[in-house]
Amino acid sequence: MSMNGTNCESCTNYVYDEDYDCYVCMINLDEDEMARFLQGTNYACPYYRLDDEYGVVRHQN
Repeated sequence: MSMNGTNCESCTNYVYDEDYDCYVCMINLDEDEMARFLQGTNYACPYYRLDDEYGVVRHQN
């Protein structure tokens, strides 16, 4: 779901939950944040963090 530059699928907080057999966001949004998220394209998630596996490797060098 792409939202104002935020793409949940590329976020470190978006993980697979074996109990639900699907991907879920690990951040518990409050009511206001959830309402903004559900309204659509004007939401920029403040918890978004790029899941950059290679970023860790770059910092180790």
